[in-house]
Amino acid sequence: MRFYIYFLLFLSSVLNASILELSGTVVSENQKIITSRYMGFAKNVSVIEGERVKKGQLLYEIDSKEIDSAKSQVELMIEQAKLSLQMYQNKLIDVRLNLARHRRLYKKDVVSKYQFEQLQLAAKNLADMVQIAKKQVLQAKAKLVEVKNQYKYLKIKAPNDGVIIQKSINDGEIAMPGIPAFILTDLSNLKIVAQVSEQNLKLFYIGKIVWIQIPSLGIEFKGKVFSIIPSSNPMTHTFKVKFSFPKKDNVYPGMYCKIIVK
Repeated sequence: MRFYIYFLLFLSSVLNASILELSGTVVSENQKIITSRYMGFAKNVSVIEGERVKKGQLLYEIDSKEIDSAKSQVELMIEQAKLSLQMYQNKLIDVRLNLARHRRLYKKDVVSKYQFEQLQLAAKNLADMVQIAKKQVLQAKAKLVEVKNQYKYLKIKAPNDGVIIQKSINDGEIAMPGIPAFILTDLSNLKIVAQVSEQNLKLFYIGKIVWIQIPSLGIEFKGKVFSIIPSSNPMTHTFKVKFSFPKKDNVYPGMYCKIIVK
């Protein structure tokens, strides 16, 4: 009888030794920080924390006063460049008419060679100025296209479906480039992350099946090793391992999980 009890205890210890239990956390593989490209006052902040949004949905807008001002200045530049071009073209026409008349008079020795050459030089210079003025018109028009293109960056939209998990801006506040206004989490691409010690890392390989429990939901399901990050934590000597799992309702980033590895 005593031998039987010892045998059961030994068998139990062997079975327990072959099972590794890890603590893990649900994370999103697609979490985005939403910020603006330009500085300005925010308006039409249309979403709140916890709200589910669709790809392309408007999150907020940036006041367009500064770009409106830049657009007006560029439009004025275009008009000035066009006026300058027209002025040089008119002068060139006049000088070329004079040049044609002086060419006939020069052949008859009525005007000097110097006068004729001066008109030739003036015509060449004006022709060059016309080309420069044309380029200035084109550059100003290109600048206008660039300024108008900025308008589309004033409407900040959701890059994908997801849930707003953080909101840091309200109507009337200044939006700054690089400063997060929202954090958007994609719930369709979730993984579970766990830290695995060096000595247990040999138990894992890509595609290995594991059991996953989410105690708060009372559910258990199969998962598999999705990736092993080959960079250890120098303080704990652990490696990050990610597990994929079938899509489940009510599973959110941040939830605690148990990973059971046999």
